[in-house]
Amino acid sequence: MQQSAVPELAHTQTRPIHWVATATAVSAVVALSSAVQSATAAQPDGPRAKPAPVAAPGTAGVTFPLECGPVKAVVAKEASGDLDKDGRPETVAVVHCDASMGTPPDAVYVITRGAEDAAPRVVATLVDTKDRYTVTDFAVREGAVTATLLGYSSPEVPNCCPDLEESVKWQWRDGVFVRSTPAGARGV
Repeated sequence: MQQSAVPELAHTQTRPIHWVATATAVSAVVALSSAVQSATAAQPDGPRAKPAPVAAPGTAGVTFPLECGPVKAVVAKEASGDLDKDGRPETVAVVHCDASMGTPPDAVYVITRGAEDAAPRVVATLVDTKDRYTVTDFAVREGAVTATLLGYSSPEVPNCCPDLEESVKWQWRDGVFVRSTPAGARGV
């Protein structure tokens, strides 16, 4: 038998220290894989990312229930907020006819979007033009619509000169908008 010219390599002979090192390495790999697997499995039960915020519907292209004859409807003011607490914001718009003279009465409409791709549509009328109000100090805050309404004590009062002022607030309750009058009506 011919002897090898290369001395035997150290790693070809097993000693107890080799078995201890191998066992330690295998234990480390098993522990690490268990930790990674536990962390991966725990993710679905942990805090979830919030869904992307839904944009409030715009007023462009909305057909308002407003008779303006030959002139068009004009959105004078708008504000958005989640009025019914469903996670999707609504838009509230103050709209009047584009009159060339005088002060046209305002209407206040709530606009929503049904499905994701559905066109925005009017779902509620908070103020109708037949009531002859001008809307000022208009806002949507904390799920409520607030406004100051300038109105008239009688049909004889000219449109230029409202003689009543009323602060109002609308909130969504039990499927309808409920109007409250925090400050009551007062003369101007």
